[in-house]
Amino acid sequence: MRLRFLLRPGWLALTLTVWVFAGACFALLAPWQFDRDAERDAQNSAVTTAVRTDPVPVEGLLDRPNTDFEWRRVSLTGRYLPEGQAVARLRTVQGEAAFEVLTPFELAGGRVVLVDRGYVRPVNGIRVPALKPLPTGTVTLVAWTRAGESDDRDAFAEDGHRQVYAINPAVVGRAAGLDIRPGYFQLTEDQPGVEGALPLPKLDAGPYFSYALQWIAFGAMALAGWLYFTVREVRPGGALHEGPRLRRKSVAEMLAEDEAAADEAAPAR
Repeated sequence: MRLRFLLRPGWLALTLTVWVFAGACFALLAPWQFDRDAERDAQNSAVTTAVRTDPVPVEGLLDRPNTDFEWRRVSLTGRYLPEGQAVARLRTVQGEAAFEVLTPFELAGGRVVLVDRGYVRPVNGIRVPALKPLPTGTVTLVAWTRAGESDDRDAFAEDGHRQVYAINPAVVGRAAGLDIRPGYFQLTEDQPGVEGALPLPKLDAGPYFSYALQWIAFGAMALAGWLYFTVREVRPGGALHEGPRLRRKSVAEMLAEDEAAADEAAPAR
């Protein structure tokens, strides 16, 4: 009979809320943070290895997706295709607004890849500034391999420039009428045609692991709280117990009793 309160609508709603929250902590939020921590570790390892490794010719890697060797330094020989150029808008570099300049690059073997030539700061907060002239003829570049972004919104023209919302070679190629290989290549410093060279990501572990532990702790505390109140209510005298129980005294009643006891204990005059 004491467990009948578990079937009350209010208690069922509380139980559902607690268990859904705890389940989300254990099954969604904590694993999400653990995955982000693993991604950061993999990125740090890839960048550290790439910095210590000499560039390799890109031709040996073109048949594999860039995600297999992201942040690998490669050398590319070919020529820029300025007619296919676009700028990626709504970017942030070192905490400030920026455009990233994307230019198709035809390799010596005829394949076309997308090169991120770096960033420029907007003029008056919104306009694309004048860009550096591109070198003509055959050039050799050193760049970091990067995976493309997934935003597939079409390019559009503004301020005399083709603009895109993300670094997606398919979008740039569709707008320029070019067959551009997936993934892109981010120029390092002092390369032909580079604008402001994009900085490498910071090599720190980030807060993701501690966030994951916090979500686990939150889920455990929610379940522990639910269990504590459940056990408390099962015992006689619980707030939801249907049997007879002592009525809790108010503060005023307790003060009155204390005063009465003090008067009785006081010596008679």
